[in-house]
Amino acid sequence: MQIPLFHVDAFTGKSFSGNPAAVCILNAWLDDETLRKVAAENNLSATAFLVRKDTDYELRWFTPRCEVRLCGHATLASAHVLFSVLQPGLETVRFLLRFAGDVTVKKDGEFLSMDFPSLYPKPCAKVPPGLNLALGLRTPPLEVMEVNDILIGVFDSADEIRNIAPDFALLEQLHPYAVAVTSPGEDVDFVSRYFAPSYGVPEDHVTGSAHCALTPYWAKRLKKSLLHARQLSERGGELLCETVGERVVLKGKAVLTLTGTLTI
Repeated sequence: MQIPLFHVDAFTGKSFSGNPAAVCILNAWLDDETLRKVAAENNLSATAFLVRKDTDYELRWFTPRCEVRLCGHATLASAHVLFSVLQPGLETVRFLLRFAGDVTVKKDGEFLSMDFPSLYPKPCAKVPPGLNLALGLRTPPLEVMEVNDILIGVFDSADEIRNIAPDFALLEQLHPYAVAVTSPGEDVDFVSRYFAPSYGVPEDHVTGSAHCALTPYWAKRLKKSLLHARQLSERGGELLCETVGERVVLKGKAVLTLTGTLTI
């Protein structure tokens, strides 16, 4: 079986930055374990699998360890492949998701614009006792929130976010939680980092799904609906985020870096 395979750097306008994702185009769904093995072979934070259904596409994402419920950067990468390679005349595509409804992606000037459901974090009722140690913190976050198995630690400054040096083995013990950390930005509205070692992603470079929760939080706190966000990972990445009713619109750029064929 020959499967078209693409590697795309998402949430960036230049190669070798942002968050790399693999995109595989299937004629029909393979079994879940084969999909996971393909993702493990790619060894990226996410591999997207697409199956065309009429004019739409069914879309699923796998890390090297498991399927995930929502993934922003691999959705952006998938749309970029469709718009730039497979269907260059296409302006809008609808992805049919298994766990989060439908997501529409459209061309928006130099950006691609993705329409996601909003996630509303709430104060964490019981903060895991090992969180501060796992993040290597001497001073705990100002507050800890949670949503959809994500713990979100809020800090005062971008320097605090940059200087966090987590113990990934301890973070992995917090499963099923992934951990995001965030603060006001310096030349952007807010910054963040994201850690999910129990899902096979020690630190994610740019995490669209986390911004479905970070955007409503910062929109309310900063009293503005349109925000500029930066993820302070080693590769880094940028997003424009907007709250629109019960939805979050995430805008970003993407760059195709590799085209090939996967043989199974």
